[in-house]
Amino acid sequence: MSDTESQPAVDTDQPVPTYSWYALSVLVVVYVLNFIDRQILSILANDIKADLGVDDAYLGFLYGTAFAIFYALFGIPLGKLADSWKRVRLMTIGLALWSAMTAVSGFARDAATLTVARIGVGVGEATASPSAYSLISDWFPARLRATALAIYSSGIYIGGGISLAIGGLVVDRWNAAFPQGDPVLGLAGWQAAFIAVGVPGLLLAIWVVTLREPVRGAIDGLETPEDPHPFKGFVRELYTVIPGFTFFGAAARGGKALAINIAVFIGALAVAYGLTNILGSGPGFIFAPITDQWLLLAIGYYAVFCWASALRERDYPTFALTWGSPAFLCTILGYGTVAFMAYAASYWGAPYAERTFDVSKAELGFWLGGGGAAGGFLGVILGGRMADALFTRFSSGRIWVILFGLVSPIPFALVQYTTDSFTLFLILNVITSALAASALGAAAASSQALVLPRMRGTATATFFLATTLVGLALGPYTAGYVSAQDDAGLSVGVLSTLWITPVGLLLLITAIRLVPRANATVLERAQAAGEPKPGG
Repeated sequence: MSDTESQPAVDTDQPVPTYSWYALSVLVVVYVLNFIDRQILSILANDIKADLGVDDAYLGFLYGTAFAIFYALFGIPLGKLADSWKRVRLMTIGLALWSAMTAVSGFARDAATLTVARIGVGVGEATASPSAYSLISDWFPARLRATALAIYSSGIYIGGGISLAIGGLVVDRWNAAFPQGDPVLGLAGWQAAFIAVGVPGLLLAIWVVTLREPVRGAIDGLETPEDPHPFKGFVRELYTVIPGFTFFGAAARGGKALAINIAVFIGALAVAYGLTNILGSGPGFIFAPITDQWLLLAIGYYAVFCWASALRERDYPTFALTWGSPAFLCTILGYGTVAFMAYAASYWGAPYAERTFDVSKAELGFWLGGGGAAGGFLGVILGGRMADALFTRFSSGRIWVILFGLVSPIPFALVQYTTDSFTLFLILNVITSALAASALGAAAASSQALVLPRMRGTATATFFLATTLVGLALGPYTAGYVSAQDDAGLSVGVLSTLWITPVGLLLLITAIRLVPRANATVLERAQAAGEPKPGG
């Protein structure tokens, strides 16, 4: 079947209420703060390294793996909760949690405490996108979803840019005023910066809770009634991702399922043990299980396996349209390879520039953060519009935009991380940020289009498993690990992440072939997997 033959029916007349745009603007503000709290670690990295006596591998672990594993795993039950409970309330609670934990990061005196605080940030932030993606899909018709999701996703780049500017300014001024730390608590500039960006989120939560909850699926003519017991599914999903309890869940599905589960668990630990012996574990602090790169990653992948196995048993239609769909998997994993390189560059850009060029944190934060925000914002918006325009012409149009976001930044990145000119570095930062960002709206909308409305929160959680467990958990750590080897340097570290490009190409070319038919047969495939017919 050709793209033209399988072109989806797109409603070109459905109006968009003004309230939808207002609500979207509030979600953008939330996502801006989300990434301020997440990305501020970049401008603070060198100060943390000096004060806590850690290396680049740990800094990559702290930003990437420590955050990503808990963000991804808690995103699974929270994605289920977003599919069954009030999404506005869920986002409000999460916003308050991650803001509080960001502030707590400012009181950390050692690497283990800082790691625990950043894990808390990851858990809180896991509420945001499953709720937001589902809300946006109920506020906007299919023809505008990539655009709306791209606008929401612009918060990544606005927040990331603002975080560098705020962080650099606070650190420089605080350290100038209190060279030995403030006289009351002895806080350094990097600690004050965490507190400064954490507290406002507690106030923003009061605004977010006023948003109106839309009727789930109504905009697509697939109105879904409210779940009378929304937390049962959440608790069930939570148990499927907590090691230990996962054995009981597997046993409930039979002896064969338990045997496979135990074998996967042992295999994951064996791989982690081997990688630790070969590559090292990263930091080895008092909380060893949560500061070991490979052990934590192994537990994360094992937990995802447990969740997917349980999902297949309990909700086969959702499993069939996500884990059981090659089109869905190739799409999200293909974007995961984009994220692998993009997360590494966005995190290490500030530490690299600070070590390479003679600039203050405040100046670096303003120019690098502002340029990255401008480039990322333009890229994600234009990429979203292009994805929607191509989608109306042929079903694989959005996938081509993801492919563009994968390959187009590479030549500019090669020059950016080898130039001796700070000006050229900043210019190329705008370009690479824009090109990489162009893929996000297309990838997000593609993942939503491949499932039914009731599955969108779970699909979003699965989508973010790819961006976090492939991109965030491995990209920044890989760059930091390579940088720490014999002082190779961050230039070599960041550029080492380009090895994943051929993998992304293979995945996305496959998705281009599979997505058209998958888009055209969502309902049919769901019903073939056991989904009740509407009204049945």
